Amino acid sequence: MTNNKRKNQGNKNKEVTMKPSNEKDTPIQDYEDDDIEEMQEADLKKLIRTLRSSQKQILELQKSLMDKIENLSRENEILRRNQNETKQLVQQETGIVTEVKNSIDQMKNTIESLTNRMGEAEERISDLEDREQERIQSDQRKEEEIRNLKHIVGNLQDTIKKPNIRVLGVPEGMEREKGLEGLFSEILAENFPGLEKDREILVQEAHRTPNKHDQKRPSPRHVVIKLSTVKHKEKILKCAREKRQITLRGSPIRLTADFSSETLQARREWQDIAQVLRENNCQPRILYPAKLSFVNEGEIKTFHNKQKLKEFVATRPALQKMLKDVLHTETQKHGHQYERR
Repeated sequence: MTNNKRKNQGNKNKEVTMKPSNEKDTPIQDYEDDDIEEMQEADLKKLIRTLRSSQKQILELQKSLMDKIENLSRENEILRRNQNETKQLVQQETGIVTEVKNSIDQMKNTIESLTNRMGEAEERISDLEDREQERIQSDQRKEEEIRNLKHIVGNLQDTIKKPNIRVLGVPEGMEREKGLEGLFSEILAENFPGLEKDREILVQEAHRTPNKHDQKRPSPRHVVIKLSTVKHKEKILKCAREKRQITLRGSPIRLTADFSSETLQARREWQDIAQVLRENNCQPRILYPAKLSFVNEGEIKTFHNKQKLKEFVATRPALQKMLKDVLHTETQKHGHQYERR
């Protein structure tokens, strides 16, 4: 080994002595073998220190790299976990979206079903409304027919009862001696002596109404006298209106025409109006079967119903003022009757 070193040093010496001439001249220093050997050991130690320092740096670099690798591994693991979690979240969201979609589809189906049912219900309601309207119209027609029938029946009853006279106020049992026909003859003799002798006045039938006597009823039943002709009935009633006070054995009684219940109600509805007209000297009369007649501005006016009377009164300020209260009361009565229906 020593020989090699020396050989190497000899080579170095040769390199030193063989420098080119163009370089600056430097003194050539001859080193001894011990100096060269000593220099080589110093360089070797320096080299060793450098290597150790490099090794330390390499170890530190290796440790740093390992730490980075470990950090990257952890980050990779975290990323992998995040990816798995994200994947799970995506799967969950996909499941939720699927459930929402299914729910929406179910809701659509439900809404469609409800819409169909609503359509069917609307059709049924429409059918029911049509039927109800038909029923109302049918009821209205029936009511109209009933009113017409009542009117026809009332007219028939009035026609049948047209020759009749109704006597009010004859005490119960008074007819036991002479009968109702005998009592009527007595009434004529007491109040109309000239008519009692008229042989043409014939009584065809006489009875009380109603047929059965109610003991709780304070007033006596009416007596219905059926004459042979309407002419004789009107003649007797005319005399009764002229005489005004009619009696039977000194007790007051009344003679009136005999009407159906419908006509009687219609005649009663004129009474309040007739009373006001009478108080104002308009000479009101209720004509057969239920017409109101009175004098206005020197002319005789006749009305079959209140609507016609209201239309006429609207054109006569003085008459309108006279009948304002009674007509207003009549309107209120009809309104209450309509509400009760």
